[in-house]
Amino acid sequence: MTAPSETAGHGDRAGGPGTHRVWVELGDRGYPVDIGPGVRRTLPEVVARISASRVVIVSARPEDDAVPDPGVPALRVAARDGEPDKNLANVQALCERFAAFGLTRTDAVVSCGGGTTTDVVGLAAALYHRGIAVIHLPTSLLAQVDASVGGKTAVNLPAGKNLVGAYWQPSAVLCDTDYLATLPAREWTNGYGEIARAHFIGAGDLRGRPVEEQIARSVALKASVVARDERDSGLRHILNYGHTLGHALEIVTGFEVRHGEGVAVGTVFAGRLAAALGLIDDRRADEHFEVVSHYGLPTALPAGADTAALVAAMRLDKKSTNTGKSTNTGLTFVLDSADGPRLVPDVPADLVVATLGAMEREAA
Repeated sequence: MTAPSETAGHGDRAGGPGTHRVWVELGDRGYPVDIGPGVRRTLPEVVARISASRVVIVSARPEDDAVPDPGVPALRVAARDGEPDKNLANVQALCERFAAFGLTRTDAVVSCGGGTTTDVVGLAAALYHRGIAVIHLPTSLLAQVDASVGGKTAVNLPAGKNLVGAYWQPSAVLCDTDYLATLPAREWTNGYGEIARAHFIGAGDLRGRPVEEQIARSVALKASVVARDERDSGLRHILNYGHTLGHALEIVTGFEVRHGEGVAVGTVFAGRLAAALGLIDDRRADEHFEVVSHYGLPTALPAGADTAALVAAMRLDKKSTNTGKSTNTGLTFVLDSADGPRLVPDVPADLVVATLGAMEREAA
């Protein structure tokens, strides 16, 4: 499939020349994603557009100007990015702050932070009063490329990632690339894992493009998929390319492997597994390695990652279902093929183990 082109150059509406706007087409629940330097400054316009009379700003950024004055009474709540805080306890704590401030169904919540903050705040907004408006100001490359768009909100359980959540679309997303100036190198790597995997699901070759274009093209691809399959009934599975092993690596290493790093390794693995199944040829499998390597991403399994533990974690993936077949393995992957990416259930466990065994390992 091919990603639609994004709209560019909206002047003041999208933060000035050189910015991009992608529209997520969901009827009366559709919303804009503005991408580029300075787009956070349009927050008061967004708040006015949705007629919120007060907002709660939940921010993981310490700077005073990280979130502009929204133009209405606001409560600012500090948050922390990171998987340890991505849990139901924090969702409840936020909802209690919303209630204490007197938020009603006609008000709004603003998130400012990375992907974990976006997920926690998004889920709290989905649950409070059975749903209030949320505006995302994602501050990491990973959150701008992926987590802030599409309406998936979730938190973790000890049993696995993102097992408790809801679909709740934002009212707007402001991907201000000025936030990225202070990102440490590892956070850039974390985001590029999602951009690398987008190469294989329709975004095209983004290597060497300006970061604003890389984000916009990735978001445009996701928006096109979400518009056709909002709730993961089919097509949206392709967005999880590389994620089955990626999530397993996060879990097995106690999140020492970051999300984008895991997706990068999972993308290389997906190419090799697809080749082992005869879905693609070796040249296409090698392209997975080449694209992931181009972005400076990891391509090898961690030295201490136990193969049996990885397979067990992959069986807990949300895409895995009981097909009722006697051959059901509980191992489901999104894999490349001659006809494009598709969901492949019941992949033989011995083939998964063998493909993992052939993967390079990092030095101990």
